[in-house]
Amino acid sequence: MEFKYNKHLEDTMNQLEDKGVFLTVKNKENLNTMTIGWGFVGVMWNKPVFIAAVRYSRYTYEMLKNTDNFTVSIPLKGQMDKELIKCGTESGRDLDKFDKYNIETIKSEKVDTPIIKDCDLHYECKIIYRQTLEAELINNEDIENKYKNNDYHVMVYGEILSFHN
Repeated sequence: MEFKYNKHLEDTMNQLEDKGVFLTVKNKENLNTMTIGWGFVGVMWNKPVFIAAVRYSRYTYEMLKNTDNFTVSIPLKGQMDKELIKCGTESGRDLDKFDKYNIETIKSEKVDTPIIKDCDLHYECKIIYRQTLEAELINNEDIENKYKNNDYHVMVYGEILSFHN
């Protein structure tokens, strides 16, 4: 492996939990980003993976169904706090977030989906598996209460092909 995907793991997880990170998807000519606060970095099938949790109702999920890659871009210095809030509350179905919030992208090294220029860390991922959370397998009332509308998450497993800062 030519890169250390876990080099800034603590920074990644702290930002994910605190303010969120950008999950970006390109599907043909469409490009969208959303803020996610739930996800994991680890090893599965002897591969480094970023696992992103995306609800069925999200426009990003529709795009993830029809592509084989995504990127995760992580701002660490507070430079994109406003954009994280906006991209977590507004849908790409309704507007071009990149244009409206002046979010610049740059070409990725290994995948078609670009990365967000002003972020500090970047994961480039190839989708290798999708898994739907199943209501009957949830064994915790607090977790069940997060899905009162049956809008479950799909766990999207992305093999990390590149990590850089």
